Amino acid sequence: MRLSDYVNTFGQSMLQKYGERIHKISLNANLTCPNRDGSKGIGGCTFCNNASFNPDSRNPSHISQQLENGRHVILKRTKAKKYIAYFQAYSNTYGDINQLKKLYDLALLEPDVIGLSIGTRPDCVPDEILDLLANYQQQGYEIWLELGLQSSFDKTLEKVNRGHGYAEYHKAIQSSHEREIKVCTHLILGLPGESYQHYKTTLSRVLDEGVAGLKLHPLHVVKGTQLARDWANKTYAPMSLNEYVLSAANLIQMTPDHVVYHRVTGTASSDILLAPQWCSKKWQVINAITKKLHDLNYHVPVMV
Repeated sequence: MRLSDYVNTFGQSMLQKYGERIHKISLNANLTCPNRDGSKGIGGCTFCNNASFNPDSRNPSHISQQLENGRHVILKRTKAKKYIAYFQAYSNTYGDINQLKKLYDLALLEPDVIGLSIGTRPDCVPDEILDLLANYQQQGYEIWLELGLQSSFDKTLEKVNRGHGYAEYHKAIQSSHEREIKVCTHLILGLPGESYQHYKTTLSRVLDEGVAGLKLHPLHVVKGTQLARDWANKTYAPMSLNEYVLSAANLIQMTPDHVVYHRVTGTASSDILLAPQWCSKKWQVINAITKKLHDLNYHVPVMV
């Protein structure tokens, strides 16, 4: 059993489109976030320690060097020879457009980079940035805008100090649709006060918005965050592996086959992860979701 037998994964979607394996290489452009630099706040989200998903967060090297480092890892693992530059750390549409264009162009100068995936917040995508991404797309590059929504409930977003609400997401995705830019939306399961009914409602809302891709993440507790303090004080309890697997499988079954899953779980390195410990075991989680979909007799997507 493979996850791609049951889910329209990003890897299989790119293989079908380009006839060869395409991998993302995560980049840190040394940018920031309005929820950290004082524009909207200084503490960031209660769960955010950027090192939990970006190993180069403390001392990012030049874009070309990061791409070279990523190549070596991927070539050993899958032999892929074409890549998408994934600007992952913090808000990669937040800054001067000329500075951002230079960063994007640096990545696209590499002959084996066929496109960009730009991670950001829904409140950081002005029209001029979307126009720039649309221009790249018109040149033939594979372009994805990755929006970190996490939840569609404003009460939850306020509780975790996101600094934006659902309205900003709605505006960003509609503006992206006007330019035919594909949007991948990030959703977190296990946010304080939320249950499966919240996850189900959030997914329904983003599907109604016409999202092209999705990422699911379990909320994990990492060092140096407000969530870590809440966990230590026993005011927050993370979800179990079984709860996450069942929730993720059910959400996948709700998702139309044309929507691409870029990720179905998220991990953190063991040196900063506090809880739950299963978040350090990526393949254990993926295999458990695959088995759950098999047990639920979920159909194999047939892509046209």
